[in-house]
Amino acid sequence: MAEMETVEGASFSGEDWYGDELGERHYLRCTFRDLDMTELVSQGTVFEECVFGNVKFNASRHTDSAFLRCSFLRCNLFEAEFAGCKLTGSSFEQCTLRPLRVTGGDWSFVNLGEADLRGVTFQGVRMREADLAMAHCDGATFSGVDLSGAHLAKARFNKCDLRGSDLTAFHPAEVELRDAVIDAAQAVVLVQALGLRLG
Repeated sequence: MAEMETVEGASFSGEDWYGDELGERHYLRCTFRDLDMTELVSQGTVFEECVFGNVKFNASRHTDSAFLRCSFLRCNLFEAEFAGCKLTGSSFEQCTLRPLRVTGGDWSFVNLGEADLRGVTFQGVRMREADLAMAHCDGATFSGVDLSGAHLAKARFNKCDLRGSDLTAFHPAEVELRDAVIDAAQAVVLVQALGLRLG
């Protein structure tokens, strides 16, 4: 089995990667600025400690890829899809993240504080200790998501589908949950978070 090619410390600026297909390549501490990655496809690609500035990820598709401890600043992820990807420790700042679709994978310790996540979909994703403080998640789907230890102060989850997710980090006094859909087991968790007991 061939060893994965590593690209370390490179800078890419103003390039057109529209529709490109990235295979098993390891980008380590690289910088990507003002790139067009619209409709790009990555399969098993690893980005580690990389910086993405003003990159267009519109309609891109990522499968079994990893973005480890990466920084995304003013990037556009309109209609981007991540399947089975690992984004642990990455941060998103001033990014367009909707409509985003994430299925499976590990987004633990991701910083999505204050992000506009209205209508996005996270299904079967691990998001332990993710920062969603003040995030606007109205109408989103977080189904079967591990949100244990997540930071959720002043986050909005109104009209969200939260069924099957770990809600132990949810404190109803700190999070907006108006018209959110939950299952019976989750209702018990939220009742306990309010300091109530079921009779």
